[in-house]
Amino acid sequence: MTAQKAPFTLFMLMVVFSPLAIDIFLPAIPAMAEALRADMASVQALVGLFVVSMGVGQLLAGPLADRYGRRPVALAGMAIYVLAALLGAWANSIEWLWASRLLQGLGTCGISVAAFSGVRDSYPKDRLTALYSYLNGVICIVPALAPLLGGLLTEWWGWRANFYFMAGYGALAMAVIAWRLPETRPAHTDTQGPLLSFARFQPVLSHPVFLFYGVMNLLAMAVILAYVSYAPAVLMVEMEQTPMAFAQWFGLNAAINIAGAFMAPSIIARVGKRRGLQIGVGLCVLACLGLVGLQHWLHPLAFMGPVFLASVGFCFLLAISGGAALVPFGERAGTASALLVCLQMSGAALALGLVSLLPLSAPLRLALLTLLPLAWWLLARRRGQAYQQVQAAMQS
Repeated sequence: MTAQKAPFTLFMLMVVFSPLAIDIFLPAIPAMAEALRADMASVQALVGLFVVSMGVGQLLAGPLADRYGRRPVALAGMAIYVLAALLGAWANSIEWLWASRLLQGLGTCGISVAAFSGVRDSYPKDRLTALYSYLNGVICIVPALAPLLGGLLTEWWGWRANFYFMAGYGALAMAVIAWRLPETRPAHTDTQGPLLSFARFQPVLSHPVFLFYGVMNLLAMAVILAYVSYAPAVLMVEMEQTPMAFAQWFGLNAAINIAGAFMAPSIIARVGKRRGLQIGVGLCVLACLGLVGLQHWLHPLAFMGPVFLASVGFCFLLAISGGAALVPFGERAGTASALLVCLQMSGAALALGLVSLLPLSAPLRLALLTLLPLAWWLLARRRGQAYQQVQAAMQS
């Protein structure tokens, strides 16, 4: 089958699945804990389980997308997503809900791989930085709206309504994708060999450009994942904000993130990737200083102000690293996209888990994570010849 260029709006529709599954039920966490007779930590684990499942599942979804095509993998992922959302809505125990979230993460990974590899298939590499930034902007719109919607759904119909909404969105999007999405996989895609083997992943994992930008992508995502995980407890428990006030702060940060995501491409195009990375890393360092300096001020701005800076920095880091990591892999874009998202999601969850073991407050843990992009860049600069390839990629 001849590959075709897909409309970018379809990829925008597809990237909504992941943030919707993460953010919509956050205001319902106290109600879910009460209804299922579970502690807060058990309910908060629903975010981490989804993220880890989505990340690990990439290792199979990527090769499947290369072998069988982006379209069937996307549709299968959406079907699994809808089923998992319904199972979550019908859950009568926290264990059942955990299982549904693991399944939902597996479905989402197929959708994500199809979306990001589809963009790589359909558009020239000189447009990827801008297009991935726009996808990130769409991803950021969801956290601006989903908690508000989730709070209203919970207030009107209970926490289960959030999962019914996810199922409804998934079914509607699946119908649109089945109708409009062509197969974008290039004819020269590598489809040989076993689906799961180190030989398939080795050319990607050993490439200095992928390694540098993939880890940078991971560290940027770890900052945002930490914010999403810590914010409910910091704002609603420690600072005694109401669920609706929490949703408003969450939405304000998402709005800033949206603005950053849509501004970043034009700024990067003007100043270059290297300077764009410096901006992103610099904003994360400023966020670290703010979190440390304001840790004893019990006001939402003490936490959210630095988060605003980190969120804009995240936009620059993700816009550059998401596209640059995939540029060398036109013949195996599905596998490369899968490894990138696996690093991004599972690696970020692992980094968050390790930092959470430290005897620090939530703001200080987040501050530590905001320093890691700078540490990684400084470490990469010491790798000599390998870093020269990274520098060359920054100029492309």
